[in-house]
Order: sequence, then C-alpha cells, then structure tokens
Amino acid sequence: MLGLEKKLALYGFNNLTKTLSFNIYDVCYAKSEREQKDYIAYIDEQYNSDRLTGILCAVTERIGATVLNISKQDYEPQGASVNVLFAEGNIDPSHVDESCNKGMGYFSNILPAPETVHAHLDKSHITVHTFPEYHPDKAISTFRVDIDVATCGEISPLQTLDFLIGSFDSDIIIIDYRVRGFTRDMEGRKCFMDNKMSSIQEYINPETLTKYDAMDVNVYQSNIFHTKMLIKEIELQNYLFNTDAYEVHPQERLAITNSLRREMIEIFSGMNIY
Repeated sequence: MLGLEKKLALYGFNNLTKTLSFNIYDVCYAKSEREQKDYIAYIDEQYNSDRLTGILCAVTERIGATVLNISKQDYEPQGASVNVLFAEGNIDPSHVDESCNKGMGYFSNILPAPETVHAHLDKSHITVHTFPEYHPDKAISTFRVDIDVATCGEISPLQTLDFLIGSFDSDIIIIDYRVRGFTRDMEGRKCFMDNKMSSIQEYINPETLTKYDAMDVNVYQSNIFHTKMLIKEIELQNYLFNTDAYEVHPQERLAITNSLRREMIEIFSGMNIY
C-alpha cells in the first residue's frame, strides 16, 4: 500500500475535502424461508451498533483523528446506526466518549463487520449503513455495507482502505474517491490535490488485488477516481448458510455456484442478466 506523498508547504489551513465512498456486497445462498430468516437474524446479531462503533473508532484512529462523542441505536426488526463526532489530532482525553473504548474491544484480532454507522467530525465525518436483504422467491440473500469517509486537513481516508476491505467478507467492492476545492502553497498557487495518484488500486494491498477482477473509471481533470472489484473464486462452502456443501448433489452444487456468480455479476455490472 502506498503512503501519501511528502507534505506540501501550504499557506494556511489545508481545506481540500477528500471523500471516500466504500461499498461492499456479501452474497449468501439461503434456500428455505427459515434459512433466509436465520441469515438475516445472524447478520443483525453480528453487525449491531456496538460493532459498528468499534469499526468507526478504529477507522478514526487510523486516519489520525480523535472521537469526541458517539450516539448509537439498534432498530427493529433489523439494522443499527451510530453517529460519531471526532476531531483531527489529539485532544483532552476527558472529552472522549466511553462508547468508543467499549467498541474498540471488538478489535483485539481482526475487525468484525458492521451494520449502520454515521460518524461526525469537526473537520470531517464518517457514515456506515448496512442493508441485509432477501426475497422469499429467491435463494440468494445479500448483505450490503455503505461507508462514507469525508475529511479535510492533512488526514486522508485512503489510509483506511486495506483495513476496511479486511473487515468484511467482500464479494463485490465499489470504491469512489473525490478531492474537492483547493488550498494554496506558500507562493499563493492553487493546489487541487495534496497527493499524487492515478488509481485507488494504489492504496490496496497487492495480495488483496490478486483475489479480485478490478476495473477503474477515473476522471483525472476532476480528481474523481472509481474502482470496482469482483471476487474471482467462489468456494461454495463459504456461501451456504447452515448447509454442508458435500451434502449437496454435485449437479446442484454447480447450479448454486452459477446462481451465486450471476448475482455477483449483476451487482458488479449494475444490470440484470436475463
């Protein structure tokens, strides 16, 4: 993963606004109504507001900011949300919400996945939302996570990409990054970017990229970068909910694998396949 370039010598505050939109989709095969409801219940349990809080706090720490305040809520029948207010740099520890310390307890090894989060900062904000869904007539269920990180100043949300990808079971990943506004250097010249980049993929671990087919659409003159990633290999056991793959007839295993791949391609391309 590449770091930021050497810091520019600026006149005044770096007021460039950097926005990272990170979307992942996890696909699951749940054939019966009971399996579908169990899957949704599992997602709701695993990705509640406490875990969302932990993820936001971890992201905040990685971009060098400090959490000021947290509010969170779990919803019925499913879903959760978290709002986090934070500031760039270090502040008086007495101003930090204890909810963050509680949330960080989930990150002793590797991040679990979240459900819905909104983080507010004094110079930026983070939002996370989760969307588990299924259809009673379909055997495929999906779990979508939307994360938006907006920062200004010296901190950059690109530093969190590897961490976020590693925090979820990601079959499809869609990432948008945009830099808006301008700041000025010491000579008064406008600076529209404070780090050189040609692709979001530069900030993703090469080992991770080998697991995905990736596609870029970039508008360099507008400082807009877009990357889509689709998982290459489907290990069927990882997609069956409460079912052993070896208990499924080989012909059915092939049909399930094909239906999973079709679902992923439709999400990746944004089009239905008829």
